[in-house]
Amino acid sequence: MGILIRKALPDDAYEYARIHIACWQAAYKDMIPDEYLSNMDIDELAEKTQRVLINPGSFNWFYAENNGEMIGRLVIGKARDKDKVEAGEIAAMYLLSEFWDKGYGKEMMEFSLAELRRAGHEEALLWVLEANSRARRFYEKCGFVFDGTKNEINLGAPLIEVRYTRML
Repeated sequence: MGILIRKALPDDAYEYARIHIACWQAAYKDMIPDEYLSNMDIDELAEKTQRVLINPGSFNWFYAENNGEMIGRLVIGKARDKDKVEAGEIAAMYLLSEFWDKGYGKEMMEFSLAELRRAGHEEALLWVLEANSRARRFYEKCGFVFDGTKNEINLGAPLIEVRYTRML
């Protein structure tokens, strides 16, 4: 198997944005309104991504590639939740749909958890849409559990996201 995971660079912004949109359109079909997904603007997202890659703040942005092509993305860093200030967070983990169920997600998760441990965190958290049963099953297989915390977000419609945590 074996994918290469490396830090994303400002020059990767357009491809990173393209992958972001493709992953969202596949992963969130029938969860986020079609209008929202189909109106994601690659140029606008690439511009925002480039700004963040130039000044990433407390998160690290990674690029997952297979045979020289970007197939996924990761965003990992210090948890943003005020009740979990010592935890690390997997803020984004996405893989193009044609690479699902091939073990690449597991590699990305193992990389993410190792990075959080290396940064000194003892706990990891992530947020996932409540309706995203596929992702929730994957996270549960990776040792995460729903901790009872929910949050409402709006992505073209009100949606509920749930927090999963695990010890490192």
